[in-house]
Amino acid sequence: MLKVKKGQNHNLGLLYERYKKRLFGFFYKMNKDAGLSEDLVQNVFVRVLKYKHTFSEESKFITWIFQIARNEMYDEFKKQKKNLHQDIDEVSYAITGNDTIDEKIEVLENSSTLKRALNMLSSEKKEVLILSKFKELKYKEVGEIVGCTEGNARIKVHRAINELKSIFLTLEKR
Repeated sequence: MLKVKKGQNHNLGLLYERYKKRLFGFFYKMNKDAGLSEDLVQNVFVRVLKYKHTFSEESKFITWIFQIARNEMYDEFKKQKKNLHQDIDEVSYAITGNDTIDEKIEVLENSSTLKRALNMLSSEKKEVLILSKFKELKYKEVGEIVGCTEGNARIKVHRAINELKSIFLTLEKR
């Protein structure tokens, strides 16, 4: 990124290749629309080029680009006036060949219940869970992206997980 910042824009292609899948996954988990997610990834790199002067050597590139991605996502939702409570990808479970039919059915039911529970979370809680658990970012990075301290990010993730557990257990009893 430092080379791009210095005007060597041809290096942006390398950054694109390195980060496009992670960004696409983030967008897709938030909106479940592959076409829109591809467009948002492209828009992020347009913004990277436009705002390259704001990148500083003290911050990690992954944190900086996800801040841009987050802003792009919110701008797009504002334009389209979409509700952020869209479906999220199902969590995949490994099912071994030794599992019985009953065990496989239970796993599928739990997956469906978890998906419904995730959809019931607020967009803020869903976002911190996606960043920390699906994208495996550190709490410090999540905090920088959502605009809070590392400790506050840890608390937000913990609260989101607790709420998810509560919703999941409530749905499971039904």
